[in-house]
Amino acid sequence: MTCRSAVELRDLQLETRIGTYSVGDVVPDQHVLDLTLSINPRLVLIAEDGMQHVFDYDPLIADIDRLAHDTHYDTQERLMTRIAAACACYAQIETAEIVLRKSPVRRRSGSLGIRLFVDQTTLASMR
Repeated sequence: MTCRSAVELRDLQLETRIGTYSVGDVVPDQHVLDLTLSINPRLVLIAEDGMQHVFDYDPLIADIDRLAHDTHYDTQERLMTRIAAACACYAQIETAEIVLRKSPVRRRSGSLGIRLFVDQTTLASMR
């Protein structure tokens, strides 16, 4: 039997500035991040309790928060690329699926997002 594990972060509202808008354009009022990180099951199925036995995701979340505040982005894709690079800094992360979406899109409704799956080979090349 195969055992897999993941860290899942859902609906994290980022305080960031993305896009260039003209008068009359709908300007999104929120940018939301979903993140699924595959990690070795040995970091989840632990024999004893303690942070030294698991993947501590808090530093990564702090990195993402810093990246979101860091600068004005023209595109969601650039922030997403920087989040992928931040994930690559953690050897415990085997793969990453990143979803960044904004809303509203039109007339106070809808969300529009970008999804990126980064495999082991790509993460390794980013390291």
